[in-house]
Amino acid sequence: MILTKEQEAMLAGEEGPAAAKLLELLVALGEVFGAERLVAVESAHIAGVSYKNLGEAGTEWLEEQADLGAKARIWATLNPAGMDMEKWLEMGVPRGFAEGQRRVISTFQRMGVEPTCTCTPYLVGHVPKLGSQIAWAESSAVCYSNSVLGARTNRESGPTTLASAVTGLASLYGYRLEENRRPGAVVDVEVGLETPLEFSALGYLTGRRLGTTVPYFRGLGDLSLESKKALGAACATKGGITLWHGEGVTPEAGLYEGLLDGLERFTVGSSDIEAEVERLTAPLDDPIIVLGCPHSSLGELEMIAGLVRGRDMEGRLWVFTSRSVYAEAKASGYVGGIEEAGGRVVRDTCMVVAPVIEMGWREVATNSFKAAHYMTNAGLKTRLGTVQELLTGEAQ
Repeated sequence: MILTKEQEAMLAGEEGPAAAKLLELLVALGEVFGAERLVAVESAHIAGVSYKNLGEAGTEWLEEQADLGAKARIWATLNPAGMDMEKWLEMGVPRGFAEGQRRVISTFQRMGVEPTCTCTPYLVGHVPKLGSQIAWAESSAVCYSNSVLGARTNRESGPTTLASAVTGLASLYGYRLEENRRPGAVVDVEVGLETPLEFSALGYLTGRRLGTTVPYFRGLGDLSLESKKALGAACATKGGITLWHGEGVTPEAGLYEGLLDGLERFTVGSSDIEAEVERLTAPLDDPIIVLGCPHSSLGELEMIAGLVRGRDMEGRLWVFTSRSVYAEAKASGYVGGIEEAGGRVVRDTCMVVAPVIEMGWREVATNSFKAAHYMTNAGLKTRLGTVQELLTGEAQ
């Protein structure tokens, strides 16, 4: 790789041992993928935050970086932790897990990383500009930032996003380059999709069919923010898709309208969406309803509060969101409305990275294919439905 004099100096340790060690990681990664140089990045979003994923070895590695003097020089935010940092005892999280999780968050704060603890940084003010180079790791956030916002990032790992936060750099390869952002397949949507569940099903089906190929969707219609995040999250979960284009929907789609001839194509109809829902739906006895994967928006919390008004959801409803959106929802009365019906609104974490088995969960019902996918892999039984179906028993 070709390095500037400033980068060579950093690699030689002139900006401290932590920056040198982490830049060495980025250079090695770039050489593996054939990158010719490094590029400056504007922000980082760091995954690998839950103690469930890190364990003791990962936590000690983070502490080592902090002890070496690692400090974020660009805006850096955090993915969800394994628990609500204040309500962990109410969640049923084991005390030993909680102690480990507090160490993780404390270490990131020592390094100057903002403890947002959310998979939807774009809902809490972290919104990259079109064409900007960033270093993000959370798969659903990567898909949203690349596709909906038109920013540029690969699907980074926890260590490489920390390295980018500390050095302000990333290796220039993959989806950072224009030629790799072109679509490789066309998906013709021949059914009118309305709910985030249906768009989540479309994403899961697309990921299963295409793997990591960039899809170009036709016929998406007018998507809400919630449907866009559901689509991308499911695309990334099943197939590792990092970028999608939507005709009339995403900012870069117009660049490729004349380049679609000869690409792989497939159509999606109502029967395909129904079949996808059935894949992750099993008969359940007494499921916990889990919503907020990716984290719930303010609009979703408003809808949930309205649907549960006057109902008894005691012990059956968990809603996950960021602490920032939680504060807005609490001020608007939505949190209170959900709690009055017996539901829980949990911050900082989600069902994917929390120790749900240790918390006693065995069955879950959700509107998220990402949640259902990971819950199934963890050994739980799952059922999929729209928010209205899950909370009221009535079709939407």
